[in-house]
Amino acid sequence: MIEFQGWPKTPRLFRDMIVTEKIDGTNSAVIIEEAQGDLNIALENVPAGAKAVVTTGTGAPDFEGSSVFFVAAQSRKRLITPGKTTDNHGFAQWVHENAAHLVDILAPGRHFGEWWGSGIQRGYGLRNGDKRFSLFNVNRYAEVLKPAEDIFRTRALMPELDTVPILYRGPFTNLSVKATLIDLRLTGSHAAPGFMNPEGVVVFHEAAGQVFKATLENDEAPKGLMAA
Repeated sequence: MIEFQGWPKTPRLFRDMIVTEKIDGTNSAVIIEEAQGDLNIALENVPAGAKAVVTTGTGAPDFEGSSVFFVAAQSRKRLITPGKTTDNHGFAQWVHENAAHLVDILAPGRHFGEWWGSGIQRGYGLRNGDKRFSLFNVNRYAEVLKPAEDIFRTRALMPELDTVPILYRGPFTNLSVKATLIDLRLTGSHAAPGFMNPEGVVVFHEAAGQVFKATLENDEAPKGLMAA
C-alpha cells in the first residue's frame, strides 16, 4: 500500500543555541521507573539489576499513599549493575547507593549525563575516587536541581550531581562557537576549575533539537583515527 509521507518541517538555522562544556568521562544514565499496580507485588518482582525505593505514604506499613520506584543504571551500550565485572567505573554502585536521593531529586525517566573524575579518562584533577555526574539537558534540569528555595538541600544531599556547565546561550553563529572554544582553551575547564586540558564543547541547536560537538584537539579527524 502506498501512503503519503510529507517532507519534515525545516528548522531555521539562525536561532538560539546552548553551548556546554564537553566533559571527557563516560556516557551514563540513571533510569527511574514508577511501579504500577499492587505495591507488595511490585516489591516481590523488582527488575533484575534495579533497586526498589519506597516513598513514604500515610498508611505504612500497608503502603497506602506510597509509591515504589525502580532505579537502575546504564552505560552508553548496556545496562550495568554494581560489581567488578558488571559496573562501569562505579557508576551503578553510586546509583544504587543514592537511589532514594535520585528519586527524590529527579523525576521518573531516563536521565543522561557524563560520569567523570578520578580514574576516568582525563580525570580533571580529581583523586581518591572523587567522581561527578553531570546531566546533559541543562534546560530540563535547571529547575529540578536549582530551585531557589531548595538549592542548599539538593547540594547537601548530592553535591556530586549537577548539569554540564553552560558556556554560551544565544543566537547561533560559527563565530560564537569558535570564541567559546578559544575561551575554554585559555581559561580551562568550567566543570573542574583549574584543570587546563578540557576536551571541547557540545552545541545544542534549540530549533533543530540537534546536538553537535567540537573538540579542541583533532576535531577534523574521525573518532576512529583519533584513537589510532
